[in-house]
Amino acid sequence: MSNFVASRSVPFVTRVAGRHAKDIIARDRARAQKILQGINPHGPAAFHELRRRRHHGRHGHEHGGGDIGTGTGTGTGSSGTGGTGAAPPTSTPGGGVDVTDAGVTYTASVGVGSPPTQYTLLIDTGSSNTWVGAGQAYKKTSTSKSTGQSVNVSYGSGSFSGTEFTDTVTISSDLVIQNQSIGVASTAQGFNDVDGILGIGPVDLTQGTVGSNQPVPTVTDNLFAQGTIANDSIGIFYQPTTDSGALNGELTFGGVDTSKTTGDVSFVPITSTSPASQYWGIDQELTYGQDTTLLSGSAGIVDTGTTLLLIATDAFQAYQKATGAKLDNTTGLLTITEQQFENLQSLFFNIGGTSFELTPNAQIWPRALNSTIGGEEGKIYLVASDLGNQSGQGLDFINGFAFLQRFYSVYDTGNSQVGLATTSFTDAETN
Repeated sequence: MSNFVASRSVPFVTRVAGRHAKDIIARDRARAQKILQGINPHGPAAFHELRRRRHHGRHGHEHGGGDIGTGTGTGTGSSGTGGTGAAPPTSTPGGGVDVTDAGVTYTASVGVGSPPTQYTLLIDTGSSNTWVGAGQAYKKTSTSKSTGQSVNVSYGSGSFSGTEFTDTVTISSDLVIQNQSIGVASTAQGFNDVDGILGIGPVDLTQGTVGSNQPVPTVTDNLFAQGTIANDSIGIFYQPTTDSGALNGELTFGGVDTSKTTGDVSFVPITSTSPASQYWGIDQELTYGQDTTLLSGSAGIVDTGTTLLLIATDAFQAYQKATGAKLDNTTGLLTITEQQFENLQSLFFNIGGTSFELTPNAQIWPRALNSTIGGEEGKIYLVASDLGNQSGQGLDFINGFAFLQRFYSVYDTGNSQVGLATTSFTDAETN
């Protein structure tokens, strides 16, 4: 069985360019506050902790709220130099689904129905429901079946409500899912230029979103359950770019594309600290340079749906002081001079005993794309921003899009763990 499926005919592209930095910050922070407040209908921490206690960190596939099967990995080691995760997903020789970057978010062209209608869906590891109807209306076909259940999801910066259907979902010609639960929106707020969301977060987040109050398998879960992929996981490769719309990334369902990594993938279990534990949450320490500790033993999440690197207010203030950066009133981002940039130190993320270095170049917004965020030409903006709360509340950081452009990330549902690896672009002088 192949662990990956190559598709060049259904590319992932982004359609959300030109968003002002202040809008990005507001959206990212609203998302963080929603997570902190535990706003329903995303699943309660108790559901995740019950699952954790029953399976001691080895999670199998979940069939729409039924019993949970055996995990795909039984090992206790990590494939990296640090971390204590279970056996990693099988590596793949290459291939996957192409992604394109315009500097803010990624979307996928996903087919629903038979014959499929194509919808532009935002790729989101921070939520787990797949739904359509924010833009283009849902088109019923012979495979469309209403369950009669209501579905409602809040994203902090947006929401939708509607009816649950099951339908055929086509991510690529080789990634076809039968009877996938999807939401069909009757109302949607906060979504521009997209038709909905492709949710690839932990299945726990679907708890309470559908009227039946049962969790529903994600697209990744169903690809695995239906035998299309060998592991219940997804690998994501992004790379930094200075060109809006450049073809520069890949999603790999069911495995790890080792041709995109320069070292082993280091896996760590999902954190036990709530509310980060309900998402792709990890524990990490964060230092600026060798001596300035910003966060210690903190829980947070890895999230493709967040654009910036968000850190708790006290950590953000320490970072601003250490860098000498000033808050730019036009964009809401920190800005530094050329001389300060020359003296900028690396950020070090200690995750499961492995240190991941975010270089000075990786800490700044691509200067060639300053106009995308309403910035001034030639000015230097930092991608770290204020999360909006003090540390110690169970969500001290969000490693968003800006972080993920420098590292390969793996979201392993089968073993309830997150993996990270360096790439050839980790140290790139792109920005």
